[in-house]
Amino acid sequence: MNADRMLERFLDYVRIDTTARAEAADYPSSPGQLELGKILVGQLLELGVADAGQDEHGIVTGTLASNVEADVPVVAFCAHLDTSPETSGANIEPQVIRNYQGGDIVLPADSSKVICVADNPELKELIGRTLITTDGTTLLGADDKAGLSVIMEMIAWLVEHPQTHHGAIRVCFTCDEEIGRGVDHIDLDRLGAAVCYTLDGQGTDTIDVETFSADLAVVTIRGVNIHPAIAKDRMTNAVRVAADFVSRLPRRTLSPETTQERQGFLHPYEIGGGVGEVVLRILLRDFDEPGLEDRAALLEHVAAACAAEYPEANIDVEIKRQYRNLAEGLAKEPRAVDFARRALQRLDRTPREEIIRGGTDGSRLTEMGLPTPNLSCGQHTPHSNLEWACLDQMVEAAEWLVSLAEVWAGAE
Repeated sequence: MNADRMLERFLDYVRIDTTARAEAADYPSSPGQLELGKILVGQLLELGVADAGQDEHGIVTGTLASNVEADVPVVAFCAHLDTSPETSGANIEPQVIRNYQGGDIVLPADSSKVICVADNPELKELIGRTLITTDGTTLLGADDKAGLSVIMEMIAWLVEHPQTHHGAIRVCFTCDEEIGRGVDHIDLDRLGAAVCYTLDGQGTDTIDVETFSADLAVVTIRGVNIHPAIAKDRMTNAVRVAADFVSRLPRRTLSPETTQERQGFLHPYEIGGGVGEVVLRILLRDFDEPGLEDRAALLEHVAAACAAEYPEANIDVEIKRQYRNLAEGLAKEPRAVDFARRALQRLDRTPREEIIRGGTDGSRLTEMGLPTPNLSCGQHTPHSNLEWACLDQMVEAAEWLVSLAEVWAGAE
């Protein structure tokens, strides 16, 4: 693999602001995603991917033609163009640390932001490696521009090494994954793949075989607004109702701050409005469907309790389906995970299978009928101004994809 080329591409990609905007009605929700997509199309065309293009929704696809005579399954590799709205993705200034010598990493633009070994124990295994960090004021965008970079390097390597046997390979770069819209405009018949892999995982040599199931609750609280000078017995302050609503949610048992492994949660993450109306957005997460139903019922119970306390308020709880645990769908095509394991073993590396306390485009693609495990690609601490990536692990991911393409083409 050409690590320098991969790093150069990655740095170029992260400098483009592709922050997803949940409040936007357009798809994609931000113009930077279109800008980055056009760059990727140009790079794919330069590599000889003749059908590379960007559709009316900003989704980038292209096909590296098979170089084997046998009729082998078409394999797709997917990453997303957008970055999380939870931390700014504008004016990113990535920092490259070559030959990392260990220890905590103080970020240059804000010395209060420190990537600590205590919080990132994997750093102990990366002495001598090349790391990329943010400057402390933004996220880095390795989620998922590391995935983009890995897929692009895999394509470049296969073009440069035609003796490596592979079937048809489809690339698919989606938009707005971070706000749950990543595959809204994916046509599986048009994509034409038998199996897909998202490159959207942390660390190295890891296959995510389960994700959360997820819903979004939008709680709209309408109060009665009137000038505070004459508000006695007439005003119902939606801000106070919202504060009461949130205070009634279980904090010690059902919050992300207090749960781990297979425990689900309720996560109020956004609030906006004023006396007349407040809108709360709450993430519902569980690995099992009944758990999601329990979370929704709890929100309805809290809404009823608040409505009894504030009878003039109107409280509406709308539950929006987001994605489902990909485990059940993967069981229908066991080769998807098995071949990923075998591909790593061919490289004398040991695969790890994990659950992910989150979701990917693969969650919904699998639900739609396209088995899509998630693979690690060197990203760490996503959605944060402490986000970082390891170039060496990105290179390892690209090597994995080449081996995976060979396995699907019949290599032992």
